Amino acid sequence: MMSIMSAPGIRDVLSKHSVDATVEKLKGILAAKGVMLFALVDHSGEAEKVGMAMRPTKLLIFGSPKAGTPLMLASPSIAIDLPLKILVWEDEAGKVWVSYNTPEYLRERHNLPPELLENIAVIEALAAKAAE
Repeated sequence: MMSIMSAPGIRDVLSKHSVDATVEKLKGILAAKGVMLFALVDHSGEAEKVGMAMRPTKLLIFGSPKAGTPLMLASPSIAIDLPLKILVWEDEAGKVWVSYNTPEYLRERHNLPPELLENIAVIEALAAKAAE
């Protein structure tokens, strides 16, 4: 699994699939785990509607009140970063990436208690599984 860090706190994992196939795989994983998909934002599709070209770029917004509520009770500011998000996008070379805020970044940003890190650490496994 190839991975890069594009910006502080963001991890990018190389996907073996197209943007659409990666998104569908991730949707299936979320459904199988009982995690709610709140929204799917098709940035490239919206760009096309206004006459602009953009490489395939889709954002999945998902979560679980059972996991997220304790985080927001401990540090209300994390609500700005919840629900969790995974960005699936294609670069100039045609490679597809699965990107997300690292749990460590979110913990530091919002001063979360270390014992609550597991509530958001699942994002790493979800991204890796969708990319494989």
